[in-house]
Amino acid sequence: MTVHQHTLSPLAHYGHPTRMPFTNPSRFLVAIFFVLSLLMAKAATAQDYQLSLGDTIRVQVFQNPDLTVETRIAENGIVTYPLVGTIALGGLSIPAAEKKLADALRTGGFLKQPQVNITLLQVRGSQFSVLGQVNRPGRFALDTAKLRVSDALALAGGATGSGDDTVILSGVRDGNPFRKTIDIPALFLDANSTEDVPVAPGDTLYVHRAPVFYIYGEAQRNGPYRIERGMTVMQGLATGGGTTNRGTESRLQLYRKDAKGVTQKFSPELTEPLQPNDVIYVRESLF
Repeated sequence: MTVHQHTLSPLAHYGHPTRMPFTNPSRFLVAIFFVLSLLMAKAATAQDYQLSLGDTIRVQVFQNPDLTVETRIAENGIVTYPLVGTIALGGLSIPAAEKKLADALRTGGFLKQPQVNITLLQVRGSQFSVLGQVNRPGRFALDTAKLRVSDALALAGGATGSGDDTVILSGVRDGNPFRKTIDIPALFLDANSTEDVPVAPGDTLYVHRAPVFYIYGEAQRNGPYRIERGMTVMQGLATGGGTTNRGTESRLQLYRKDAKGVTQKFSPELTEPLQPNDVIYVRESLF
């Protein structure tokens, strides 16, 4: 009889040999399902995560303890691994990185059937940087995988008045260096723009200073000015307030450097498009 009682109370170590921790079977099953769901979600997140610059990982190879390494993904996405040497893992998912290392060990003739396991020890790449001519340059947390270039620029306060109309996005994609120049106005003016690409961990967005031209001589306001898109000599002259009473539009001179860096001087048409670093000289009227 005693044996029969112990058989009916397999959880006696809980201190209540005749009381189950879950008296309601349905609640017990719901709890188990909840825990399993959390574990599956966590596993899925780990599988989808892309290794980023600055992440620390542990690499292990089954039955080869000498190949266990803890390393950090460098700024160029590269890690150094025994036998293999340098290999690009930045931007890869963990399964893809495991396969790439296994393939390198196998094709290099070091192991016949390597089983590689990568564990993410420390995440440091879940940030991106916005630099250059923006109102709030710095590093920002990448809280969502859906954050795009327009969102990143908004977080940085947008481009300043002296900022260019383009932003340079650089980072790592699929283990390879990635660089893309994106037109900023098109991100907001074109609802169907394909340029508004997702930002990945470790990316850097850079807004360069806008190109300028210079005007001097008999102009109302001499100095450097931003070149707007499609700006002509006439529009540039108007930006400088036009000519003084002694100046004339008919005797303008334009100084421009050619491809070899040699400065050329010529009399431009008023419809001549301005180029970066052009210099407009407004000469005095002969009469």
